Amino acid sequence: MVGTRTSQKPTGALTIETYSDLDRYVRGFAEGHFGLTIIVGAAGLQKSEAVRRSLGENACYLQGRVTAFEMYRELFRHRDERVVIDDVDDIYQNPQAVRLLRSLCQTEAVKTVAWHSSTRILDEEAIPRRFETSSQVLIVANAWSTRNASVKALEDRGHMVFFEPTPAEIHRRTAEWFREAEIYEFVGKHLHLVKSLSMRDYQIALEAKVANLDWHHVLLNRILQCSARRLLAARLMNDTSFHTEEDRARAFMARGGGCRATYFNHTQRLRLQITTEVRCTENCAAPPDPLVDAAQAGVVEMASHVIRGGIDAASNPEPSSQGDTPAARRLVESHVAPGVEDSATFLDFTV
Repeated sequence: MVGTRTSQKPTGALTIETYSDLDRYVRGFAEGHFGLTIIVGAAGLQKSEAVRRSLGENACYLQGRVTAFEMYRELFRHRDERVVIDDVDDIYQNPQAVRLLRSLCQTEAVKTVAWHSSTRILDEEAIPRRFETSSQVLIVANAWSTRNASVKALEDRGHMVFFEPTPAEIHRRTAEWFREAEIYEFVGKHLHLVKSLSMRDYQIALEAKVANLDWHHVLLNRILQCSARRLLAARLMNDTSFHTEEDRARAFMARGGGCRATYFNHTQRLRLQITTEVRCTENCAAPPDPLVDAAQAGVVEMASHVIRGGIDAASNPEPSSQGDTPAARRLVESHVAPGVEDSATFLDFTV
């Protein structure tokens, strides 16, 4: 999956693409099978939620801006308990924190953790300068830094996975908690154009809708990672007023999209994305949630409609009776993803 919000895969990490696999790793840690587990993945995928769902409050959670000294004190207070270090990016930049991690993540069942600086606070809190612990460690990170050799050394001490779910997988998991059907179905109908998706996108769209803003524009601005030419090609593929693909290609050229070959290059890639999503939808058992059923039906309906409009039109001179899709039409007419190489200003999007 390629997109601006993706995380870089650490060398040697095992890639997992489904929430069921993520849950299995977290459950394995919760059941005490793993001494060290490292989960790396882009933000907004609810990695932390998956951990808390499995562990509950039966763990020591270190989150946010935690200093090495605070970390040492918490590790002593929760010695022999499971430790979750969640999204503490600054910890990798602190030499003292890295030394603590190296000690805590040793492969031995019982590890020795020490604090070598003198401080009254430890005396006041009756915390020794050295203690033993059998704590198991789970690290959850949006990015994994290997600039520090000591941090990199942690990789071969446990199970390291890189979580990279597809937009369709994220969409299915979102159905477990997101209950705004209109937004959910809208995302489902445009999955074939989405390269990078976050669960936060749904919540941001909902906030915009509640505030009476144009949530369609807000959402598309976040999730689409395609050029103006690709959007124009997508619109023409879905336009049933054209009888053949050659007609669509001529319209593509007339509206400033480029040459005939450019049109067919974009439509070929779009069809590949669409058929991939359809196969995924058809091959996966639908979760018992009406929102998921409705959204997946929307994906299949839109995908089959676009494929009919792009493939069958050449052999079938009669326009499709399905008609245009308002959401798809609005997608191309009103939005171009920011930061793309192609500018929308030279394209004529009028009918």
